[in-house]
Amino acid sequence: MHRSVWCRLWNMTERRIAVPGGQLAVHDFGTGPPIVLLHASIVNSWAWEPLTPYLLDAGYRVVAFDRRGSGDSVTDDVAYSNRADIVAVLDALELDRAALVGNSVGGQIAVDTAIECPARIAAVVTIGANISGWFPQQTPQEDALDAEMERLAAAGDPDDIADLDVRAWVDGPGQPTDRVPDEIRELVREMDRELAASDHQRGTPIPMEPQAAAQLDRLAAPLLAMAGELDFSFAAATARYLEANAPHARAVLIPGVAHMIALEAPAELALLITDFLASVWNDPRRERTIGS
Repeated sequence: MHRSVWCRLWNMTERRIAVPGGQLAVHDFGTGPPIVLLHASIVNSWAWEPLTPYLLDAGYRVVAFDRRGSGDSVTDDVAYSNRADIVAVLDALELDRAALVGNSVGGQIAVDTAIECPARIAAVVTIGANISGWFPQQTPQEDALDAEMERLAAAGDPDDIADLDVRAWVDGPGQPTDRVPDEIRELVREMDRELAASDHQRGTPIPMEPQAAAQLDRLAAPLLAMAGELDFSFAAATARYLEANAPHARAVLIPGVAHMIALEAPAELALLITDFLASVWNDPRRERTIGS
């Protein structure tokens, strides 16, 4: 669906939020308990398009924004905190607390933010995420993919970078290239190529210290850690690690999908998220509203 049509159908408000040394493009949908969506590094916030209507139908307010250097957000050549940027979005939208849903590095940022700013984060959902400070062992095939990604990043050809990222992250390591519908593969390729070709300044993210793995006992928010069974092995390993080490965490492995679950299986993902958040917001009426 074309973006402008989708925006009108779902009554989206577009905002520009100033942050130190930059400006964030924020998309704000609906009313109700707020969910902030944090995208993966190979896409921008429009990767949440298929998931958003399900969350809105379940009675949630949905906020998605482009991180600095992605999509329509901009930054100067400054050091900045992704956690502080999330708090800036909450402040600008007058949200005292929100649930964070993060894919890939977006999930890592969500966990960091929940540890650093516990009063502002009601719950965390991670999707195919790692956490800062923990490095699970990979398979030889995955190590080879990582090495090829680094080689292509150094060479700087946007088409080559996007093609490999689609094979690795959308199809999944070692999966056939016809496993995922062409429209999903092309959507990610378009966003990824735009990021790889962009000469926009990206700034320098400031890591949280100590990193999350060293202070999971401080993660007070309930956490749902999800991973696709066709994703890189770190995703499932991280979900299990969080379940074992964070105070209020649960792991869910989803069969038949890889890294970009919101694109592959938005209805299934939305049901898992809304079931989880129903107990967080103490509103049983929101439970299992999708597909019921």
